[in-house]
Amino acid sequence: MTRPAVRADAVDRTQTKGLTTAAAAGILARHGPNRLPVEHRPHLAARVGHQLRDPMIMMLCAAWVVVLAIGDRQDATIIAAVVVLNTVIGVVQEVRAQRAVDALTRLASPRAHVLRDDVVVEVEAVDVVPGDLVRLEAGDVVPADLLVVDSSALQVDESAMTGESVPVDRAVADEVLAGTVVSRGRGWGVVVRTGPDSGLGRIAALVASAAPRPTPLQRRLSVLSRQLVVVTAVLCAVVAVLSVLRGSSYVDAAVLAVSLGVAAIPESLPAVVTVALALGAHRMAGRSAVVRSLPAVETLGSVTVLASDKTGTLTKGVLVARRLWTPEGTCTVSGDAHNVHGEVVGSPLAEKGAARLLRDAVLCNDATLGVRDQGAWLAVGDPFDVALLVAAAKQGLTAEVLARRWTRVEGVPFDEASRLMRTVHRDEHGVLLEVWKGAPETVLDLLPPGPDVAAARAEAESLAAQGYRVLAVAESGTWVGLVGVVDPPHPDARAVVDACRAAGVRIVMITGDHPGTARAIATSVGILRDGGEVCDGDAVARGEHAARVESVDVYARTRPEQKVSIVEAWQAHGDVVAMTGDGVNDAPALRRADIGVAMGGRGTEVARQSADLVLVDDNLETLLVAIGEGRRVHANIRTFLRYGLAGGLAEMLVILLAPLLGMPLPLTPAMILWVNMVTHGVPGVAFGAEPLDPDLMRRPSPSPLRSILDRTLSRQIVTAGLMTAAVSLTVGWLAYRSDGPIQTVVFLTLGLGQLGVALALRAPRSKGSWRERGLELAVLGAGVCQVAGVLVPWLRDLLGTEPLSGRYLVALLAAASLPGLLVAAGRVVGRRRGGREVL
Repeated sequence: MTRPAVRADAVDRTQTKGLTTAAAAGILARHGPNRLPVEHRPHLAARVGHQLRDPMIMMLCAAWVVVLAIGDRQDATIIAAVVVLNTVIGVVQEVRAQRAVDALTRLASPRAHVLRDDVVVEVEAVDVVPGDLVRLEAGDVVPADLLVVDSSALQVDESAMTGESVPVDRAVADEVLAGTVVSRGRGWGVVVRTGPDSGLGRIAALVASAAPRPTPLQRRLSVLSRQLVVVTAVLCAVVAVLSVLRGSSYVDAAVLAVSLGVAAIPESLPAVVTVALALGAHRMAGRSAVVRSLPAVETLGSVTVLASDKTGTLTKGVLVARRLWTPEGTCTVSGDAHNVHGEVVGSPLAEKGAARLLRDAVLCNDATLGVRDQGAWLAVGDPFDVALLVAAAKQGLTAEVLARRWTRVEGVPFDEASRLMRTVHRDEHGVLLEVWKGAPETVLDLLPPGPDVAAARAEAESLAAQGYRVLAVAESGTWVGLVGVVDPPHPDARAVVDACRAAGVRIVMITGDHPGTARAIATSVGILRDGGEVCDGDAVARGEHAARVESVDVYARTRPEQKVSIVEAWQAHGDVVAMTGDGVNDAPALRRADIGVAMGGRGTEVARQSADLVLVDDNLETLLVAIGEGRRVHANIRTFLRYGLAGGLAEMLVILLAPLLGMPLPLTPAMILWVNMVTHGVPGVAFGAEPLDPDLMRRPSPSPLRSILDRTLSRQIVTAGLMTAAVSLTVGWLAYRSDGPIQTVVFLTLGLGQLGVALALRAPRSKGSWRERGLELAVLGAGVCQVAGVLVPWLRDLLGTEPLSGRYLVALLAAASLPGLLVAAGRVVGRRRGGREVL
């Protein structure tokens, strides 16, 4: 095969020739492949360092150094095990999430047909180099920036780059950008720019260099960690001073202070957060949603505004003809866009006019329509042309049927400038038929003025106002009719919008379409509220949208860079913004949003790399699953904080208040560490796997400005901590008055009391679901370990406890259950009062 002739002016512009395989290999070796820039991926050491920078982990590391320095290797081993476990879990889950996205990206990598050594070969798009001659056919993804050197009705869909859903024609000497898709025709192009130098690459580089904002979870936990470290350090210093004043040695006082610090800090928090996020990511992966960054799972639960693109997200992304208007009457077309089922419905006279309209639309058409498995249409060509062929086929008019009578003898393809297509046909009797198809204003201007033309102009304006894209058809100087085409809403869009609104998530639509079309779609899916505004791109460019974000539901005629401005306006308003998108033009906004959600099926590589969450199946319902998982993670972290901090507070109060009651030291350092390990270990991590409380999806998410340790949670922590400490001190004081084993009874009551509170804080369970019983099993195991500290001889020697009789154990178990029972009762009363818990 020889390559096509190349125009002289094209050669002058490119200064390139077709490459041999050896030449291409040489360029590839010197300049590297046609790869888009991606964000830097940290090495293992960097990932580990990131995990260890958490303030609470840093304090545990400091405690480990102190304990090791004074020779307490047993406690040092316990602290080190906690740090290592937290770090390993976090690193493993981050690596797994990254590998999942890498696999998705590899599956979507396009291939190219390149002329080398006078033979067309198929290569990976990343191996295309400048000077290559690339063959373009309908359906191909353009692998690099090309200069067209041969064109035959070549038409390119540039929606991924520009957001414009209507394909554009490309002739010789025109440029075709990387990442666009050939929708019709064929041609050849010389590669002029690849990789980072291409238009696609420049956008990718800009996106990859942008630093993402910390997630709400990261910001909240960072503040909380610093607060806890400061408070704990002060309390540990107080305990150390009091211990010295009571006659303890400096070493014993230091060990006690460090042990109490380890107990007070919920060191399982990083593990709980990581487990909760990892399990959320795992569950979402099972629903075709790949998480690129674990904190993104929780961020979805904090979202207050969802900025959604229209085409392919709220709509199907496929044009369908719905209205046929002719001088004889109006008909409607039922059925799906690419399905054989459906019909043209109207009065007999209107159907007769519609038949003529559809016949002409099929004749003046360059698309093709075939049938594949299960009765679906297999269409190639301009989306408008395909929509007309599908509508005609539903009335039995196909190109094959009409070809038996009509033969095309002349034709002028659709021209963007004139917005008109013209064809001439001859029937078996030699009669000529000239058909015009195009924009209403163009076609109607070619017709002699008259009542029908005036009525057609009015109807075209009416259809446009209703959100239709309108095509006009005429034949041999005679008016035929109008076709109203729409990109129909996704069948799940309305349900998703309603569910998001019920969950307190505001949805706004961003599109490049005409305001009338945008208004119609937004109204049909329930986004446009009564009194809601439609803001156009010009108003965004002037900055007028920022002052009235609350009133705007739809942004129409927007350009790519304006999407970033829209996202920033909502963020400045105090909202956590999620942005959905699939095109290259969406990438900057996906990156700038608090969480970017890319479509994995039809989305571009740059969009996927820019996003935090990739919906592999492009299913809107997956967003609801993701939001639910985010709410679940946030709720589980708050529940663990309530449990862990209440337990730490109880231990602190027992140590600080016991001397005021005349009691000796109620717990040894070994006992403190044992209680902490048993109660905050497996049970604490099990909180990360708690099921979703359905109530969470029926109320708004907490404000992103509110601290995770807010007034409500603080009150609950103090209440539970006081109750646990009060019960523990009471049994200790009674044992002290009766010369009983004070440390043993406090040790047992304090540990079991915390486990009882854990059971009281469980999320609602599905009946008969054993998969949701992880917390109960963890608490049972921890309870056994706590009791074993009193019953097992070698553990008694290790911890310094004393044996207790069966009656004593039963009495202590009953006393330890009181805090949990009170918390559970408070939750029941609170739910009956509308969600506000009493305790």
